[in-house]
Amino acid sequence: MQDSAQGEAYGRGTLQSGADLRGAPRFALMLRSAKLIADGTEFLCIIRDVSETGVKLRLFHAAPRAELMMIETASGQHYPMQLVWEANGEAGFRFLQPIDVDAFVKESGPYPKRPLRLRVQHPATVRMNNQSHDATILDISRQGARIAISTKLAIGQKFWLEADELPLFEATVCWRRVPEYGLVFGQLMGLEELAQRAERMDRPERSLAAE
Repeated sequence: MQDSAQGEAYGRGTLQSGADLRGAPRFALMLRSAKLIADGTEFLCIIRDVSETGVKLRLFHAAPRAELMMIETASGQHYPMQLVWEANGEAGFRFLQPIDVDAFVKESGPYPKRPLRLRVQHPATVRMNNQSHDATILDISRQGARIAISTKLAIGQKFWLEADELPLFEATVCWRRVPEYGLVFGQLMGLEELAQRAERMDRPERSLAAE
């Protein structure tokens, strides 16, 4: 989905000192959001600091217990890692191999930075012209969503999007690849709100596990 400009504020990487230095030099990243991926399920997180050997994340939920996980940055770069510790809403991970910290901090990659979107597979209802139409939310960000719907929609068309675990959103169609449509919401969700709401929504991997 072609969202608007990045919603999160990014802080500049600074080298920590004193008691915060553990092993490899660590760089603090203020309000740098990323995706934690475990067994194919995506969770929103905030990077607290990073070194060439590991990363500390702020989580909005209990850490997944998958043996192998990945962190995905806003530029689409993936870094495999394993959970080492978890306490007080934060968790430490060890990278499977040393990383280029400078590239990580600058979010260098083959793709431009974009707002992070979480994959879901969540039922929704589109309400317009006094009619209701079933839809499925396929991914969601702070600014919008991608949905699948059998009813044809026009670019620029406005309607209300309703779903469990979401507030009622006024949405506008910004692109279409029938039967999928990209939406922009009339209001912006907070980072923590998105993380917690998405964590409670249906996910593709959870649907398969329940069958």
